[in-house]
Amino acid sequence: MAGLVVVLIILGCVAYQYLKGTLVKAFATIIITICASVVAFGYFELLANVFVSRSDNSRFLSIVPWAQSLSFVLLLVLTFGILQITAALLTRRPVDLGLYAERIGRVLCGIFLGLILSGLLLTALAMSPLPNKYPYQRFDQTSPDTERPDKVLLNADGFATGWFSIISRGSFSGKKSFATLHPSFIDQLFLNRHNVADDVSIVTSSQAIEVPRKREMPAYWLAPEDTKDSDGSPLQKSRHNLTIVRVGIKRSAVKEGKTDAIVNGGTFTLSQLRLICTQQPYAENPLAGKGKNVYPIGYVTIDEQIQRKRLTDQIKLKRDDFDDRVKWIDFAFYVPDNFRPVLIEFKQNSIAELPLSVGAD
Repeated sequence: MAGLVVVLIILGCVAYQYLKGTLVKAFATIIITICASVVAFGYFELLANVFVSRSDNSRFLSIVPWAQSLSFVLLLVLTFGILQITAALLTRRPVDLGLYAERIGRVLCGIFLGLILSGLLLTALAMSPLPNKYPYQRFDQTSPDTERPDKVLLNADGFATGWFSIISRGSFSGKKSFATLHPSFIDQLFLNRHNVADDVSIVTSSQAIEVPRKREMPAYWLAPEDTKDSDGSPLQKSRHNLTIVRVGIKRSAVKEGKTDAIVNGGTFTLSQLRLICTQQPYAENPLAGKGKNVYPIGYVTIDEQIQRKRLTDQIKLKRDDFDDRVKWIDFAFYVPDNFRPVLIEFKQNSIAELPLSVGAD
């Protein structure tokens, strides 16, 4: 279905640009679409947080799961409309570049425009709380493999997010990159809502998690060489460092009411928790460059072993499980060599920056 949507949008854009437009206007539309998508990608989280922060208000509660998707579309459409009106005022007189240049150029611009628009549409749908198979099945339902996603035709959504990541990496500030905050963004979105049919919310409060900041309670560390799983099997993996990350789930994020389940941070799967790592050269400026998603393999039990879990397994916390305002859980990750953790992200909208690590001791 998603592949058919991509084809139809591309064919529609080609037909419109060939029959109704000019090469100059077709090229201008591409530039406008790119600029509109930059605004949408750059600010959709900020706008969505306005609705998420008001989740206690029943008027906004039903909008919260759709907040990021609606914010993305709203910013995209508004920016596109404003820029398109401005361009129309500046290009009132038609410009003809010649028969063959016009015909070939319009078709090429239509193809490129259709690819961008279809990618943006699929990205917006991936943000929404739709069942896992919509707009297409990116990961296996029972056992998702994070390294082998099934991509849509022409990888339209990956194309739309990929070039914005490139633009963000070269931003004027150079200190925060979309490629670090959201590496493999489409994979993040699909894995985050992998179990949405099982009443697992895709959003939570923006301050749902935290990491330790004190020396006596480190945020993450390398696991000892002799660490084993609950079956007694060794866990060390070549070219990877078994890393333990201490994540605090806040009691305020746990919702037990039937209506509050829309933003419940107490029920989640391991596919909704991701460790963002960057290469060591970016250690001085950890949010620059390009990041890599690493998903947990399990968590540490009371006898210091690793209880292995699948990404689809659910973890359920209730308020009775909390002795304090935070429930600390030590999750285990395979971090590739020459990478270091910089961020821990939970569900769609909660994120915490990690301080420097300490040794295994």
